[in-house]
Formats: sequence, C-alpha cells, structure tokens
Amino acid sequence: MEEAVQRPGSSGVIVVTFLGCLAMAASMARAAESAHHATGAHHWAYTGEQGPKHWTGTCSTGKEQSPIDIENAAPAELEPIAFDYHPAPLKIIDNGHSIQINYAPGSGITLGGQRYELAQFHFHKPSEEEIGGKHFAMVAHVVHKNAAGQLAVVAVLLQEGKSNPFIEALWQHLPSVKEKEEEAKGVTIDAGELLPGDRGYYTFAGSLTTPPCTEGVTWLVLKTPVEISAAQVARFGKIYSANARPVQPLNGRIVKVSK
Repeated sequence: MEEAVQRPGSSGVIVVTFLGCLAMAASMARAAESAHHATGAHHWAYTGEQGPKHWTGTCSTGKEQSPIDIENAAPAELEPIAFDYHPAPLKIIDNGHSIQINYAPGSGITLGGQRYELAQFHFHKPSEEEIGGKHFAMVAHVVHKNAAGQLAVVAVLLQEGKSNPFIEALWQHLPSVKEKEEEAKGVTIDAGELLPGDRGYYTFAGSLTTPPCTEGVTWLVLKTPVEISAAQVARFGKIYSANARPVQPLNGRIVKVSK
C-alpha cells in the first residue's frame, strides 16, 4: 500500500464539531501517507541495498504482511462495499516512490458498519498483488481510514487493454518535480470512475506495502480488473519502472472472496 493514511448545548455545535474532525482527520491521513512515502524517501527503495530484502522492523518481522499471492480464496457471503465517492479537485504529487492523488474530505466507503474516509490513492507497477501467481500491469491502491485510525485499502487491478479516460486525465497533470503537491487549477476528478462495474472482492488482513509496513490493514482487492493502455502504463513506467514490493508469506491467513 502502500501505501499510509488519517481522520472524528445545541445540535448545531455537534454537527460543526463532527465535520471539523473529519476534515482534520483527512488532513492528518494525507500527512501520514506523505511521511510514509516522502519523509523516508532516502531510507528505502525498491532496488539495491535499500530494497525490500533490506527493509527492517515490521517489514521483516511481521506475520501479516502485504502484498500476497491470492489463490484458493474461500467463497463467503461478504457484504458489498458501499462506495461514497464525490468529485474533488485534482491534487497530485510525485512522493518519491509513486504518483499519488490526495483527495479532499467527504468521500469514503462503509464496510462492517464502519465509515472509512478516502484520503489518497496511488499506483504501483506492476501490481503488487498476484492472483494465482499472476501480476497485472499496474494497480491503484485507494487508501481509507476510519475514526479509530484503522486502515482499509481498496486495490483496483489494472490490465493492459484500451485507453482509460480517468487515468489519462491524471497523466495529463503528472508533476514536474518530486515531493511537491500540485493542484491542477479548474480540474476535478471523481475516484468512482476508477472502479470497475463489478465490485466483488477478495479480503484479508495485511499491512502497508512500504516501510514501516504497519499491520492491521483491511485489504479489499476488487476481483474485476480495469483496462489501461500500454501507452499509459509506459508513461508511468518512465517515472517508476518498477515500484512493487514482492509478495509475502500468507502465514496461515484466510483470504475470503465474495460469492
């Protein structure tokens, strides 16, 4: 995941306080993810002496690490993910490890009676997740956090095919410098356009896929991939030719899949 992220007299005062907490939490979430990616930019990498084999701490000692190779998932009556995404200004950053879109407060998902606020999404090439030993061309990790600080990451697998208008809109505004958020003036995006029509998913307990590899993350990998053109993959590849952590041992975890 990487992917890291964050959000919580008269009734009017209560409403204002609640909304203020959500806004503050969303800001904290984006700050945490930026720290997760940018602050440690000089301390870890995807290759060489700072590559995944040399990541320390939970990355090397954890027992529920991500990503994984998903196979032999157990069919289950999983509740649908309730997506509640809304248009937001395009705020994009090359954080030193990926292209990341920071999302304005107000969008999120509901699962298990919990509301998770959408903080940001970013990309990996190739997909970090494998399905039956197979990588996809890329993956988008959509990072959410609830009021208790728990993370839920929706993974959207991207396979080569036809051009993707949503991705094209993002790629037209790729940052010119690293570690500096840029807002595309007058441009709004809707994260819902990134999702496939079929929202069936795999789910398992995992971790962030970049240092510090914090565990306790709920992973929601959508079963149906979304198409992206070879040219769009190549354009990302000019910036990050390979920014995917290798799959990690399952260590007895159960992976469920919606029927």
